[in-house]
Amino acid sequence: MDKKIPKIKREKVPERDNDVSNSSSLSVSGPTIPQRPYKLAHQILSLTGINLQTKSVIGFVELTLLPQKEFRQVFLNAKQCRIYKITLNDNLELQFQYFDPTQEICSDSSTKSLEVFTPAHQEAVSSTDPDANLGELIIRIPSEAQHLMTEGRSLRIGIEFSLEQPAGGLHFVVPPGEGTLAERCAHMFSYGWENSARLWFPCIDSFSEVCTWKLEFTVDASMTAVSCGDLTEVVYTQDLRRKTFHYVLSMPTAAPNIGLAVGPFEILVDPYMQELTHFCLPPLMPFLRSTARYVHETFEFYEELLGTRYPYSFCKTVYVDVASKDCSSFSTLSIMNMELLQSTPYLEQTYTSRNVISIAVAEQFYTCFLSRQGWNDAWLTQGISSYLSGLHMKKLFGNNEYRHWIHQELDEVIKYEEEVGGIILDASKPPGSAVPTSGGGQQPIRSPDSFHFWPHSAHTVTPRHARIMRKKAHLVLRMLELRIGQPLLIQVFNKQLSLAVQASQQKCQANQWGAMLISTATFAKAIFTVTGKDIGVFVDTWVRQGGHARFQLSFVFNRKRNTVELEIRQDAASGAQPARGLRRYVGPLVVALQELDGTFRHTLQIESSVAKNDLTCHSKSRRNKKKKIPLCTGEEVDMDLSAMDADSPVLWIRLDPDMSLLRAVEIAQPDYQWQYQLRHERDVTAQMEAVTALERFATPATRLALTDIIENENCFYKVRCDAAFCLAKVANGMVSSWAGPPAMLMIFRKLFGSFSCQHIVRQNNFANFQHYFLQKTIPVAMAQLRNALGVCPQEVLRFLLDLFKYNDNTKNRLSDCWYRGALIEALGNTASPVVAVVAQSASALTPESVTKETHQVLEEVARALNLEKLLPTYKFAVTVGCLRTIRKLQKCGQLPSKSDLFKSYAQYGQFHDVRVAALEALVELVKADSRMADWEFLLDIIESDPEPRIRHELLIMLASNPPFERGRGSRLDTIPVMDRLWKLMNTELSHDAMLRNDIVDLYNCLYGRRKPPCLSGAMYQRVAEAPPTALESAEIPGLTHRDSLSHMDMEVSVPGSGFGEDGMSVASVEVVAGITKEVLVQQTVTDTESTTLDIGGFSDTSQSLPGLGVDILKKLKRKKEKKKHKHKHKHKHHREKKEKEKADKDRQKEDVTALSSESSGPPSPDMGLTF
Repeated sequence: MDKKIPKIKREKVPERDNDVSNSSSLSVSGPTIPQRPYKLAHQILSLTGINLQTKSVIGFVELTLLPQKEFRQVFLNAKQCRIYKITLNDNLELQFQYFDPTQEICSDSSTKSLEVFTPAHQEAVSSTDPDANLGELIIRIPSEAQHLMTEGRSLRIGIEFSLEQPAGGLHFVVPPGEGTLAERCAHMFSYGWENSARLWFPCIDSFSEVCTWKLEFTVDASMTAVSCGDLTEVVYTQDLRRKTFHYVLSMPTAAPNIGLAVGPFEILVDPYMQELTHFCLPPLMPFLRSTARYVHETFEFYEELLGTRYPYSFCKTVYVDVASKDCSSFSTLSIMNMELLQSTPYLEQTYTSRNVISIAVAEQFYTCFLSRQGWNDAWLTQGISSYLSGLHMKKLFGNNEYRHWIHQELDEVIKYEEEVGGIILDASKPPGSAVPTSGGGQQPIRSPDSFHFWPHSAHTVTPRHARIMRKKAHLVLRMLELRIGQPLLIQVFNKQLSLAVQASQQKCQANQWGAMLISTATFAKAIFTVTGKDIGVFVDTWVRQGGHARFQLSFVFNRKRNTVELEIRQDAASGAQPARGLRRYVGPLVVALQELDGTFRHTLQIESSVAKNDLTCHSKSRRNKKKKIPLCTGEEVDMDLSAMDADSPVLWIRLDPDMSLLRAVEIAQPDYQWQYQLRHERDVTAQMEAVTALERFATPATRLALTDIIENENCFYKVRCDAAFCLAKVANGMVSSWAGPPAMLMIFRKLFGSFSCQHIVRQNNFANFQHYFLQKTIPVAMAQLRNALGVCPQEVLRFLLDLFKYNDNTKNRLSDCWYRGALIEALGNTASPVVAVVAQSASALTPESVTKETHQVLEEVARALNLEKLLPTYKFAVTVGCLRTIRKLQKCGQLPSKSDLFKSYAQYGQFHDVRVAALEALVELVKADSRMADWEFLLDIIESDPEPRIRHELLIMLASNPPFERGRGSRLDTIPVMDRLWKLMNTELSHDAMLRNDIVDLYNCLYGRRKPPCLSGAMYQRVAEAPPTALESAEIPGLTHRDSLSHMDMEVSVPGSGFGEDGMSVASVEVVAGITKEVLVQQTVTDTESTTLDIGGFSDTSQSLPGLGVDILKKLKRKKEKKKHKHKHKHKHHREKKEKEKADKDRQKEDVTALSSESSGPPSPDMGLTF
């Protein structure tokens, strides 16, 4: 260990041997993967110096290579590691060179644009890509060792290394306080983005390079080391202060699938499955017992479904604190977030925890055991594991929950592709049969240049893109299931696993372990072998091309011919340049007609952008005849047909009801057909589509249909909850004609009111899960009701306050924490945007000045927060609701727009959900108020927060809700801010590809792909630098000149903005004889001619009072013109002006004293700059 540490030089990577392809072979179509001149057979990983206090590791690795032919260099992957010594067969010291090009992506940062960064990032990652036989660590094999290759003997390369306070790969959790590390529950665990094993030990960091493993970890006597493989022995040192855990993994495994967790864990052996062991920190054992009691059922489900046993001999689950994601899967090991632990009283957490556990077990089969060939094949392992977990979800929660999940994933994929671009799942080669366009040519593959990142590498793709890519992969596999059938698809999975198990039992020889890798080509071949069907066209259409279809369907019923004249259009995807993310679909398409005599499916052949078909109806109109109507499920129901067309037998129509395509559908049909579909269609996706469509039809019939669905006990609970929100929107649209009590009030009292007094809610009883979710949702939906003045009715507010008053959970076996959190959020929804009260500044805002309704809401929020300090709820659900309610009150102008409270809850040390809620509020505040202190607070969290997950989620929030618009001259759009983001993205996050690519997303939202506007000399900056003129420093009688034009905040130059930096001034610029003059009006409360509009203590969304701002300047101008006129007789235009001025004064008085009922919005354009 006393060897001199070689200095890391930033030199150009030397030329490769002739037998290895250079990184320049990477192209849009994917990399040409070279064949390594050796085979990795075995690897030893020994970490002997794990120190939690100093956050350091000392270790040794040994790789056993079987030469296939002669070679001179070995390329390995290693980051953050300090390499001390490399030996060959324990006796020959080797020379090496370390070079990490990702430490600084762009050496020339003059432009600081993504146009320069993206190709440089691609080149840096590609130059160390293990799939291309490249790496950061280059080891030279001397000539005296060449005879070993000739003789076919194995080469053992040993590497001594250390890690000191690693910034990624290993996460150390050392809580402050007194006591030993074990008493403080200090622990550490491995994590990373995709293949990131190189961050904590040297290896070939590729999913395609598998080998057997021997793992050794030396820790303190009070700690437990949990890793992959079978635990063979635990050896104590002579002083009994330390112990070494020895693991052996005889199943060939890739380095990215090796994980580690060290801590004072308590151990729970599953009583139903002895091979399954669970670990958690000491205080959490009761929660672990409750969470782990169903895990064995998940294993049994997959073994029965796939027809094969779990491939490993043991499986371990470890629950750790501040994990970067809910679950990280490694071979025989799953490292899970401690927040997934739950006990019986917490109902909602059960859904989340069981879904995550289901995915973790599925990934043991398809990701850890059956690995992928390369990044272009990642869609298979990710898609198959999601598909299997979906089948498990269907068994656990039912078919309705499963179809709702599919519908939700489809919507997310469509939204992302139309925003960013089509996702190509496998770009290894171009499609062999592309879909023709309307011009007769082929649909081109969407070029990676259309993205602001390189989408064909795991370390350059953004996390959002990777998440949507996983969803699309799952949907594509489900499409394949609908084409070949689920039994045959499961048989394909079984065949692949069987071949992999056979290959894993072979000794290491060339290509013997190839069956343990999956690729698009081998998957298509397996399907052909099992089913005899060639899926080449399907792969070319949906895997090797991006995008989705968008259909617009309209129809007319022809009474004479008894046919439906159908027209399906794909206008957005037609033409030479289709819309982003869209593509024209050619092929079969299913249309389902629900007629009076049943459901009839028609398969149409779509061949052009506009497809017209005539569908013959099987029924005839029988409006006056009583007869039950059969549905698609075979059920017969009674319908009230009085609302439908007397001549048409069509009740409703659906397009692609099975979601067998990646498509968006827009159906034009009258409201009564949507109402029939909502009431009587048994498919939850059809009901969800009907609920969404009925938002546009605010009629009594829609009100009745939604009410019936909410009261229907046989309807899926999520449809009922969505119908409640839809009914609130319909009620607001019918506010002038609404009769009776507020919407849903009687429904709630009927379901949950006391038998003796309905306005008092019964004691909580959440035994009926559907009633629980409905009881939690209806108050939130009712809080969105508004009367004719645009404010929440008093009856609704009293109803919500009574729910708090009479809430009783003493006899309920389930917790009501989420229910109370929802009630608090409902109180926030009652707030309506108000007009800022005249003559009231931020300093004058007191508890006495707020409205009675706001005071009641604040009392309830304060009481809940104080109670939360004494009796915290599970996951601080009530605190999260309180923070969101406070922010809603700020947005509506009923509380000062201050950020101190949210900053305190966003600090490190608070619970994760609380921090996320506070950060959401801060992101909104930064965008609304443009305060630099809040913006810098968020940037500090991005730069230095100890929790990688919080940094990731904050970056996602900022990218979805940017603090300023590109090139609009915000005070937040400064060069120092841009420099901080560029520095993070360019040099400081080489250890965390996930965070680096998150910042790429944010950087693109703020500055685009070109040079940032703040560097390009935007017009508003050039105006700011103009020298002051004499008029700028002049004072106008009666007005106070507060600042010169050169010192004005540049945000006031944005069109549509009417406020200066303090939010209280109105600027007006006049151009007189080529001279720019600035007038900044200081408004005072003297009369209606000069009225203060004070928004300093109110929200960003408070609407300005009409008649203020520029109107004042106009009136001053009128007075000046009036003095010039010396005639004593009255002209007609004098009388008109006088009458107009009097009307303006009266209107201003009314607006100042009355509360505006208009919704909040941006400042009036009249208050902007005038030229």
